[in-house]
Amino acid sequence: MDNTPDLSLVVPIFNEEDSVGPLIERVAEAMLSYQAGWELILVDDGSTDATIANAKAYLSRPGLNLKIVALQRNFGQTAAMQAGIDAAKGRLIATLDGDLQNDPKDIPMMVSELERRELDLLVGWRKNRQDGLFLRKVPSWIANRLIGKITGVRLHDYGCSLKIYRSSVIKQVKLMGEMHRFIPAWVAGVVPSTRIGEMAVTHHARQFGASKYGISRTFRVILDLLSVMFFMRYKARPGHFFGSLGLGLGAFAAVILLYLFVDKFIFGNDIGTRPMLMVGVVLLLSSVQMITTGILSEMIARLYYRDEQTPNYIIGKTYTSEET
Repeated sequence: MDNTPDLSLVVPIFNEEDSVGPLIERVAEAMLSYQAGWELILVDDGSTDATIANAKAYLSRPGLNLKIVALQRNFGQTAAMQAGIDAAKGRLIATLDGDLQNDPKDIPMMVSELERRELDLLVGWRKNRQDGLFLRKVPSWIANRLIGKITGVRLHDYGCSLKIYRSSVIKQVKLMGEMHRFIPAWVAGVVPSTRIGEMAVTHHARQFGASKYGISRTFRVILDLLSVMFFMRYKARPGHFFGSLGLGLGAFAAVILLYLFVDKFIFGNDIGTRPMLMVGVVLLLSSVQMITTGILSEMIARLYYRDEQTPNYIIGKTYTSEET
């Protein structure tokens, strides 16, 4: 008999000792209406409180297919999410936050919507977001429009962790750094953007603990967005990016040096002390540097594709319901 779950729920958690118990209860209640098999995967990202202990108390609960993946240290939400996706066995994968702001009751409806619209990714849209206006909502509003304009994948809410994926698609995407907030853009590199949709979901105010994010996240988002833009356009051909810059600088340098050559050897003017000569030489050297950087980046890209299966996390221990 095949006991493979149809849906895997992946929840990264970090120092959520007060939230983890109610979270498991709400997930179990919400999934009562789900007709197929499912599993809950909690990925502890190096918590230093009683998060794991409180979660392990539910391992023996009847009817709850619970797995706890404890990372060896804190690797960040993106790495924790990747660990959960790698451990998932379901045909579909749902991700949500562990702070009780996402409502698990939306998951069955999102699964039905994904199947109905034949999508590969359905993103939650916190239409009535229960967060601060200036510290959370306004920066998020700006970021969502900026990300949509640059990536071409226009969504209302990139930052919502509540998403439903087809496992066969999301497992083709390797998440690195803090790129979890750009998952729709990464998925668009694997499937057409027309197979990515969104759906309004419920959002609750945080009940326990404090948010792990602040206004400083805005600056990290901008830097990450530049990386996303580069990877989406030049991931497989970074030499074209640096080479184009190098050729442009080289052309500019050639025009300057040709002008100085004519000025020196035809008109007989002294060019040794002219700033333009220094500018031309610096541009020429910069051109050579960019072109050689492009060649090196092409070599690194090939190494990246060869070693792409190397994980960006280390699992300390895994706890499952079968062990109890």
